[in-house]
Amino acid sequence: MASLKYWLWLTTRAGLSNEGVCELLNYFGTPEAIHFADPYEYNELPSLSRQAKESLVDKSMEEPERILSACERLGQRILTLADAGYPERLRNIYDPPAVLYLQGRDVSFDDEAVISLIGTREPSAYGVAQAQRLGHDLAAQGAVVISGLARGLDSEALRGALRGGGVVCGVLGGGLDVIYPRENRFLYQDVAASGLLISEYPPGTEPRGAHFPVRNRIISGLALGVVVVEGGYHSGTRITATAALDQGRDVFAVPGPVDAPMSYMPNLLIRKGEAKLITSASDILEEYEYLYPAKLDLKPGLAPDAPPIAPGVTPREYPAEPKPPAKKAAKAKKKEPEDQEDQEREEPIPTVHWRQLTPALTDDQRDVMLALRDRSLVMDELVDLTQIPTRRCSSAVTMLQLAGFVKEELGKRFAATVRIQVDPD
Repeated sequence: MASLKYWLWLTTRAGLSNEGVCELLNYFGTPEAIHFADPYEYNELPSLSRQAKESLVDKSMEEPERILSACERLGQRILTLADAGYPERLRNIYDPPAVLYLQGRDVSFDDEAVISLIGTREPSAYGVAQAQRLGHDLAAQGAVVISGLARGLDSEALRGALRGGGVVCGVLGGGLDVIYPRENRFLYQDVAASGLLISEYPPGTEPRGAHFPVRNRIISGLALGVVVVEGGYHSGTRITATAALDQGRDVFAVPGPVDAPMSYMPNLLIRKGEAKLITSASDILEEYEYLYPAKLDLKPGLAPDAPPIAPGVTPREYPAEPKPPAKKAAKAKKKEPEDQEDQEREEPIPTVHWRQLTPALTDDQRDVMLALRDRSLVMDELVDLTQIPTRRCSSAVTMLQLAGFVKEELGKRFAATVRIQVDPD
């Protein structure tokens, strides 16, 4: 703990960039050595600004103590460059963050096929659909999807990946407790619950414009490859793509219409030979399947022209529930209302094999479908049976209703509209 305080002291010095921190570490060896150095020794590094040198003279531990207290209260972990658990991929880039703040599950980045999905904050409908589709399919096929949590395609990619049921990571440009933009608060919670939130900024740090380009090196540094979905002429996606190329990462790009402003950057990267043209998640993961045979399961994903996933809707990958034959429907109309209800109850429920259903649903939705396999339940019963928190369980039921797999009956009971066929044990 004492050593950690020195790391926090060093990385909170005013006027000292992360590059300056790395330069000091290379010269002095450890944060403790930097802390106890005589002021004149800092002059041996002429690249340090006057403000940085003056800040290094301040030996107060008040700020490190505040950060440690905040992290304990918020449930955040701290990882330093000296820790064995620090990802080697990130450690080996030119400018690795000296300290990382983490919230969520442990992710062993060096043992996973991590793919970054990035794009503009002002996407087209085409870009939204492709970001969601690729995020969903990458996650469903075993990749870890990483992106920023900014407005636009970063968020859309993570939403798709969450619905794909995989591990997701969000890299922030401020403290993990500062939600930006505010409308992403539920997405923050879902990423923290299903994956990991990452930042190099301590709790309470407000996002600033200058933080986001710096943050991008972490998004690319933790990944094997970076996928550019959309980006205009002045898009920040170019910064991340350039960082990825400098770090020796693979770059992929989604082609778009030549006259579409937001397809300018991916088309340019493809034309210059800096990015591989891709149209599916399999185009990306085939590059790494031999490295992670036990992790990746390449298979057909959503159709390229699949519509954007509206909030609360899970895409369907198989035919909709068949309608009754025209003759039966016509005959039913002639019956009295009560007889028509009897006819509906007697109509056989379509059967769907579990292997068909699984790729289209999240883990929560699968558990709900299994719980409703041969009975109808109220929400409280579903929560008790599945052990899924009420908000998530309600969200899963809503998605299943919109997708046509669940219906609400009298008494606010929920029932499956399809019969699940599973293989015998």
